[in-house]
Amino acid sequence: MNLSQKQSTEELAIRLDKSNPNHHLWNNNGTWWLHYTIYPTPVTSERRRKSLRTPSLKQARQKRDQIFKKLISDSLLFAA
Repeated sequence: MNLSQKQSTEELAIRLDKSNPNHHLWNNNGTWWLHYTIYPTPVTSERRRKSLRTPSLKQARQKRDQIFKKLISDSLLFAA
């Protein structure tokens, strides 16, 4: 299966929680990580984790937001 076919079937699941500005972030031994879920098929889910490679919470939030913007933008391109 080529990449465009795979991406066109994936569904991104991002929950936004305005009361928790650190949603999707966790600190693992001083380094911030991002975690979110995608649905490669309608009946399967896959948790994705990515090191943000920073000890700074402020930078981690900025990197999270940039990654989510790109993921959302990419998913809109393949949704059509």
